[in-house]
Amino acid sequence: MLRVYEVMFIVRPDAAEEDVDKLIAGFSENVTKGGGLVKTVEKMGKRKLAYTVRKFNDGNYVLLTIEANGAVVLELERRLRVTEPVIKFITVRIDEEEKRLAKVKALRGVRRSATPAPVAAPIAAPVAPPTPAEAPVEAVAEAAAVEAAV
Repeated sequence: MLRVYEVMFIVRPDAAEEDVDKLIAGFSENVTKGGGLVKTVEKMGKRKLAYTVRKFNDGNYVLLTIEANGAVVLELERRLRVTEPVIKFITVRIDEEEKRLAKVKALRGVRRSATPAPVAAPIAAPVAPPTPAEAPVEAVAEAAAVEAAV
């Protein structure tokens, strides 16, 4: 069963650019010979490491996105482990995450189509209180009665 993985590895900072390209080509060839597929190759460049690894403070980061079975990934990890210029690597399976994200997006689409957006009511102009000349006669008489009672 083919699954999608991200393989990130860090190459020594003193490795030449053509050496990094050869490493990437070798790892990509290993994946394709094993029946997998290399989706993307992203060279992220030289970055500072969070902590010292094998006496290096920085390294060249490379991210491979591959589609392969478990045996191919195990072989790739074995080769990463024994390749001297590679100082660190990690492999993460991401196909479950992609399925989860697709499910969330589908649910959001259903919610949006099921509940229409609320329509804003038109804003009414503010109404000024009536002036004493416009006040009804009853209100004036009532106010006078309240005043007399006090």
